[in-house]
Amino acid sequence: MSPTPPEYPTALGASSLRTITLLGQDLAEDVMGSVGFGELAFWLATQRRPTPGETRVFEAVLAALADHGFTPTAIVTRLTYLSAPDSVQGALAAGLLGGGSRFLGVTEDCGRFLDDVLTSVDGDLPTDDAGWDALALDTVTAQRAARRFVPGLGHHVHKEGDPRTPRLFAIAAEEGLAGPHLTLFAAIGRVHPQVLGRTLPLNGAGVCGAALADLGLPLELLRGFALLARTAGLIGQLAEELRHPVANDVFLSVDLNNRSVPPDPYRRDGAP
Repeated sequence: MSPTPPEYPTALGASSLRTITLLGQDLAEDVMGSVGFGELAFWLATQRRPTPGETRVFEAVLAALADHGFTPTAIVTRLTYLSAPDSVQGALAAGLLGGGSRFLGVTEDCGRFLDDVLTSVDGDLPTDDAGWDALALDTVTAQRAARRFVPGLGHHVHKEGDPRTPRLFAIAAEEGLAGPHLTLFAAIGRVHPQVLGRTLPLNGAGVCGAALADLGLPLELLRGFALLARTAGLIGQLAEELRHPVANDVFLSVDLNNRSVPPDPYRRDGAP
Protein backbone atom coordinates (compact mmCIF):
# COMPACT_ATOMS: atom_id res chain seq x y z
CA MET A 1 0.00 0.00 0.00
CA SER A 2 1.57 3.26 -1.14
CA PRO A 3 1.80 6.13 1.38
CA THR A 4 -0.62 9.01 1.12
CA PRO A 5 1.12 11.83 -0.74
CA PRO A 6 1.50 15.10 1.17
CA GLU A 7 -0.88 17.96 0.48
CA TYR A 8 0.05 21.61 0.21
CA PRO A 9 -3.15 23.66 0.42
CA THR A 10 -3.30 27.04 -1.31
CA ALA A 11 -6.06 29.45 -2.18
CA LEU A 12 -3.85 30.99 -4.87
CA GLY A 13 -3.06 29.61 -8.30
CA ALA A 14 -3.73 25.95 -9.10
CA SER A 15 -3.89 24.15 -12.41
CA SER A 16 -5.66 21.11 -13.81
CA LEU A 17 -5.70 19.71 -17.32
CA ARG A 18 -8.18 22.25 -18.68
CA THR A 19 -8.47 25.03 -16.08
CA ILE A 20 -6.49 27.39 -13.91
CA THR A 21 -8.03 28.67 -10.69
CA LEU A 22 -6.93 31.72 -8.76
CA LEU A 23 -8.49 32.84 -5.50
CA GLY A 24 -11.42 30.54 -6.11
CA GLN A 25 -12.03 32.07 -9.54
CA ASP A 26 -11.59 30.66 -13.02
CA LEU A 27 -8.57 32.63 -14.18
CA ALA A 28 -9.43 32.72 -17.87
CA GLU A 29 -13.16 33.31 -17.53
CA ASP A 30 -13.54 35.35 -14.34
CA VAL A 31 -10.28 37.25 -13.86
CA MET A 32 -8.61 37.99 -17.18
CA GLY A 33 -10.14 41.07 -18.75
CA SER A 34 -12.35 41.67 -15.71
CA VAL A 35 -10.00 42.36 -12.79
CA GLY A 36 -7.40 45.12 -12.92
CA PHE A 37 -3.85 44.43 -11.84
CA GLY A 38 -4.00 46.70 -8.78
CA GLU A 39 -7.23 45.07 -7.64
CA LEU A 40 -5.70 41.65 -8.19
CA ALA A 41 -2.56 42.52 -6.21
CA PHE A 42 -4.70 43.59 -3.24
CA TRP A 43 -6.83 40.46 -3.60
CA LEU A 44 -3.75 38.20 -3.70
CA ALA A 45 -2.32 39.75 -0.54
CA THR A 46 -5.51 39.68 1.51
CA GLN A 47 -7.45 36.83 -0.16
CA ARG A 48 -10.52 39.06 -0.18
CA ARG A 49 -11.68 41.13 -3.11
CA PRO A 50 -11.30 44.85 -2.37
CA THR A 51 -14.17 47.28 -2.69
CA PRO A 52 -13.97 49.87 -5.48
CA GLY A 53 -12.97 52.48 -2.90
CA GLU A 54 -10.19 50.30 -1.51
CA THR A 55 -8.96 49.63 -5.03
CA ARG A 56 -8.89 53.36 -5.77
CA VAL A 57 -6.85 54.17 -2.65
CA PHE A 58 -4.51 51.22 -3.21
CA GLU A 59 -3.87 52.13 -6.83
CA ALA A 60 -3.29 55.77 -5.86
CA VAL A 61 -0.54 54.51 -3.55
CA LEU A 62 0.98 52.45 -6.34
CA ALA A 63 0.95 55.47 -8.65
CA ALA A 64 2.53 57.65 -5.95
CA LEU A 65 5.45 55.26 -5.49
CA ALA A 66 6.05 54.11 -9.07
CA ASP A 67 8.82 56.43 -10.22
CA HIS A 68 10.68 59.46 -8.84
CA GLY A 69 13.22 60.05 -11.61
CA PHE A 70 16.93 59.42 -11.26
CA THR A 71 16.87 57.98 -7.77
CA PRO A 72 19.58 55.48 -6.74
CA THR A 73 17.22 52.60 -7.56
CA ALA A 74 16.72 53.93 -11.10
CA ILE A 75 20.39 54.70 -11.65
CA VAL A 76 21.56 51.27 -10.52
CA THR A 77 18.95 49.62 -12.75
CA ARG A 78 20.22 51.54 -15.77
CA LEU A 79 23.88 50.88 -14.91
CA THR A 80 23.27 47.17 -14.36
CA TYR A 81 21.56 46.97 -17.74
CA LEU A 82 24.56 48.79 -19.28
CA SER A 83 26.84 46.15 -17.77
CA ALA A 84 24.62 43.16 -18.53
CA PRO A 85 22.09 43.95 -21.30
CA ASP A 86 21.38 40.23 -21.52
CA SER A 87 19.89 40.30 -18.00
CA VAL A 88 16.79 42.45 -17.72
CA GLN A 89 15.87 40.54 -14.59
CA GLY A 90 19.24 41.41 -13.08
CA ALA A 91 18.76 45.11 -13.80
CA LEU A 92 15.30 45.11 -12.24
CA ALA A 93 16.49 43.10 -9.26
CA ALA A 94 19.39 45.50 -8.70
CA GLY A 95 17.00 48.42 -8.48
CA LEU A 96 14.59 46.62 -6.19
CA LEU A 97 17.39 45.56 -3.85
CA GLY A 98 18.07 49.25 -3.26
CA GLY A 99 14.65 49.73 -1.67
CA GLY A 100 15.61 50.37 1.93
CA SER A 101 15.45 52.80 4.82
CA ARG A 102 16.18 55.89 2.71
CA PHE A 103 14.24 55.06 -0.45
CA LEU A 104 10.94 53.13 -0.47
CA GLY A 105 11.39 51.63 2.99
CA VAL A 106 9.84 54.72 4.59
CA THR A 107 6.44 53.41 3.49
CA GLU A 108 6.84 50.37 5.73
CA ASP A 109 8.61 52.27 8.50
CA CYS A 110 5.86 54.88 8.77
CA GLY A 111 3.01 52.36 8.64
CA ARG A 112 4.60 50.23 11.36
CA PHE A 113 5.45 53.27 13.49
CA LEU A 114 1.90 54.62 13.39
CA ASP A 115 0.48 51.17 14.12
CA ASP A 116 2.79 50.74 17.12
CA VAL A 117 1.56 54.04 18.53
CA LEU A 118 -2.10 53.15 17.98
CA THR A 119 -1.80 49.70 19.54
CA SER A 120 -0.04 51.16 22.57
CA VAL A 121 -2.94 53.48 23.40
CA ASP A 122 -4.55 52.49 26.69
CA GLY A 123 -8.30 52.68 26.14
CA ASP A 124 -10.23 54.16 23.24
CA LEU A 125 -8.64 56.15 20.45
CA PRO A 126 -9.29 59.91 20.31
CA THR A 127 -12.54 61.11 18.79
CA ASP A 128 -11.64 64.70 17.88
CA ASP A 129 -8.72 66.73 16.57
CA ALA A 130 -7.74 67.90 20.05
CA GLY A 131 -7.39 64.31 21.23
CA TRP A 132 -5.42 63.26 18.15
CA ASP A 133 -3.16 66.30 18.51
CA ALA A 134 -2.45 65.38 22.13
CA LEU A 135 -1.54 61.82 21.14
CA ALA A 136 0.64 63.10 18.29
CA LEU A 137 2.38 65.58 20.58
CA ASP A 138 3.21 62.84 23.08
CA THR A 139 4.46 60.67 20.21
CA VAL A 140 6.76 63.28 18.67
CA THR A 141 8.02 64.35 22.10
CA ALA A 142 8.94 60.76 22.96
CA GLN A 143 10.75 60.31 19.66
CA ARG A 144 12.68 63.52 20.19
CA ALA A 145 13.64 62.50 23.72
CA ALA A 146 14.89 59.16 22.41
CA ARG A 147 16.76 60.92 19.58
CA ARG A 148 14.83 58.99 16.98
CA PHE A 149 13.35 60.30 13.74
CA VAL A 150 9.61 60.31 13.11
CA PRO A 151 9.16 58.24 9.92
CA GLY A 152 7.42 60.13 7.15
CA LEU A 153 8.56 63.62 8.20
CA GLY A 154 10.70 65.61 5.79
CA HIS A 155 11.68 65.42 2.12
CA HIS A 156 14.95 66.33 0.42
CA VAL A 157 13.19 68.03 -2.51
CA HIS A 158 9.63 68.92 -1.46
CA LYS A 159 10.62 71.06 1.49
CA GLU A 160 7.45 73.16 1.27
CA GLY A 161 5.08 70.22 0.94
CA ASP A 162 4.94 66.93 -0.93
CA PRO A 163 2.20 67.19 -3.58
CA ARG A 164 1.29 63.51 -3.17
CA THR A 165 0.37 63.90 0.47
CA PRO A 166 -2.76 66.10 0.33
CA ARG A 167 -3.98 64.23 -2.74
CA LEU A 168 -3.82 60.84 -1.02
CA PHE A 169 -5.48 62.24 2.11
CA ALA A 170 -8.26 63.58 -0.13
CA ILE A 171 -8.76 60.31 -2.02
CA ALA A 172 -8.93 58.31 1.22
CA ALA A 173 -11.45 60.79 2.66
CA GLU A 174 -13.58 60.67 -0.50
CA GLU A 175 -13.78 56.90 -0.20
CA GLY A 176 -14.44 56.92 3.55
CA LEU A 177 -11.13 55.16 4.18
CA ALA A 178 -9.22 57.77 6.18
CA GLY A 179 -8.73 55.63 9.27
CA PRO A 180 -6.67 56.01 12.46
CA HIS A 181 -3.26 55.71 10.80
CA LEU A 182 -3.90 58.59 8.41
CA THR A 183 -5.59 60.57 11.18
CA LEU A 184 -2.60 60.21 13.50
CA PHE A 185 -0.21 61.04 10.67
CA ALA A 186 -2.15 64.23 9.91
CA ALA A 187 -2.02 65.18 13.60
CA ILE A 188 1.75 64.64 13.63
CA GLY A 189 1.93 67.06 10.73
CA ARG A 190 0.05 69.68 12.77
CA VAL A 191 1.94 69.42 16.06
CA HIS A 192 5.53 68.45 15.29
CA PRO A 193 6.79 72.08 14.94
CA GLN A 194 6.02 72.57 18.64
CA VAL A 195 8.60 69.90 19.47
CA LEU A 196 11.12 70.11 16.64
CA GLY A 197 11.14 73.89 16.31
CA ARG A 198 10.70 73.74 12.55
CA THR A 199 8.07 72.63 10.09
CA LEU A 200 8.74 69.54 7.97
CA PRO A 201 6.47 68.20 5.24
CA LEU A 202 4.63 64.92 5.58
CA ASN A 203 6.22 63.02 2.74
CA GLY A 204 4.50 60.86 0.15
CA ALA A 205 6.16 57.62 1.19
CA GLY A 206 4.91 58.13 4.74
CA VAL A 207 1.33 58.91 3.77
CA CYS A 208 1.37 55.85 1.53
CA GLY A 209 2.34 53.69 4.51
CA ALA A 210 -0.46 55.21 6.58
CA ALA A 211 -2.99 54.63 3.81
CA LEU A 212 -1.92 51.01 3.28
CA ALA A 213 -2.16 50.35 7.03
CA ASP A 214 -5.66 51.85 7.09
CA LEU A 215 -6.62 49.46 4.29
CA GLY A 216 -5.82 46.60 6.66
CA LEU A 217 -2.96 45.26 4.57
CA PRO A 218 -0.30 43.19 6.37
CA LEU A 219 2.29 45.46 7.94
CA GLU A 220 4.98 42.92 7.08
CA LEU A 221 4.23 43.44 3.37
CA LEU A 222 4.10 47.24 3.21
CA ARG A 223 7.55 47.46 1.67
CA GLY A 224 6.51 44.76 -0.77
CA PHE A 225 3.75 46.98 -2.11
CA ALA A 226 6.25 49.83 -2.51
CA LEU A 227 8.49 47.46 -4.46
CA LEU A 228 5.54 46.35 -6.57
CA ALA A 229 4.94 49.98 -7.52
CA ARG A 230 8.61 50.67 -8.17
CA THR A 231 8.90 47.63 -10.45
CA ALA A 232 6.65 49.40 -12.95
CA GLY A 233 8.80 52.51 -12.65
CA LEU A 234 12.02 50.57 -13.20
CA ILE A 235 10.57 48.96 -16.33
CA GLY A 236 9.86 52.49 -17.52
CA GLN A 237 13.46 53.49 -16.72
CA LEU A 238 14.75 50.57 -18.80
CA ALA A 239 12.39 51.37 -21.65
CA GLU A 240 13.67 54.95 -21.71
CA GLU A 241 17.26 53.75 -21.45
CA LEU A 242 16.70 51.70 -24.60
CA ARG A 243 15.44 54.76 -26.50
CA HIS A 244 17.55 57.50 -24.92
CA PRO A 245 20.52 55.93 -23.11
CA VAL A 246 22.25 57.86 -20.33
CA ALA A 247 23.84 55.07 -18.30
CA ASN A 248 27.10 55.18 -20.22
CA ASP A 249 27.35 58.94 -19.64
CA VAL A 250 26.78 58.40 -15.92
CA PHE A 251 29.48 55.74 -15.86
CA LEU A 252 31.98 57.85 -17.81
CA SER A 253 31.27 60.91 -15.68
CA VAL A 254 32.54 59.01 -12.66
CA ASP A 255 35.23 57.01 -14.42
CA LEU A 256 36.83 59.97 -16.21
CA ASN A 257 36.65 62.28 -13.20
CA ASN A 258 38.02 60.08 -10.47
CA ARG A 259 40.89 61.52 -8.44
CA SER A 260 43.66 59.43 -6.94
CA VAL A 261 44.29 60.15 -3.25
CA PRO A 262 46.57 58.60 -0.61
CA PRO A 263 45.19 55.62 1.31
CA ASP A 264 43.08 56.47 4.36
CA PRO A 265 43.60 53.56 6.78
CA TYR A 266 40.60 52.57 8.82
CA ARG A 267 40.80 52.91 12.61
CA ARG A 268 38.06 51.64 14.85
CA ASP A 269 38.26 54.61 17.21
CA GLY A 270 38.01 57.10 14.34
CA ALA A 271 41.30 58.76 15.28
CA PRO A 272 43.25 60.40 12.44
